[in-house]
Amino acid sequence: MGTRGILLAALVAGVFGLVAGLALNGPGPLLRSEIGQRAVQHAMDAVAPPPPEGLVVAKRGDTIPAITLPDLAGTPQTLPAGFAGRPLLVNFWASWCGPCIEEMPELDRFAGEQGDKGVQVVGIALDEQAAVEDFLQRIPVRYPILMDVAGPRDSGVQLGNQRGVLPYTVLVSAEGRLLKQRIGPFVHGELDAWAVSPE
Repeated sequence: MGTRGILLAALVAGVFGLVAGLALNGPGPLLRSEIGQRAVQHAMDAVAPPPPEGLVVAKRGDTIPAITLPDLAGTPQTLPAGFAGRPLLVNFWASWCGPCIEEMPELDRFAGEQGDKGVQVVGIALDEQAAVEDFLQRIPVRYPILMDVAGPRDSGVQLGNQRGVLPYTVLVSAEGRLLKQRIGPFVHGELDAWAVSPE
């Protein structure tokens, strides 16, 4: 094994060690910082498989690709065009994801406080519709939920989450540019600063 192979193996081991540490101990202050998030995203990108041929994967600063997904009623919604004119926070989740469920009250609080001029919030469930509808009957939210199927070409991958980690959140500018990425859940009060702070 050459130097490149050793470095790649060390990087993969480091990423898996980080994920295991997070699972056992929860996120620390570094992961909650923008520097920590950029480091985790960079490490995950380094070990991610190449995207499927022809799939556009947005990076920070890029205009996100047009993504059309159905809402819970089956009506197609398109990102970013259908939400243009205001910043957009997109949160990827699933009903079986414990950290996703823990952060949903915080996302709902934030969405409810934004009014007509603030940041729009959209959830994208990488899940079965029946499970999502059942979950939302018990824990409703005020922001729209769109449906997608997890896989190598899903909307999360297109918005930079090539490893499929949940929860995953992105902040998109009013013009449709990917500003920020967040791996892991938000805790109470953290979202306000994250969604308005500069890149």
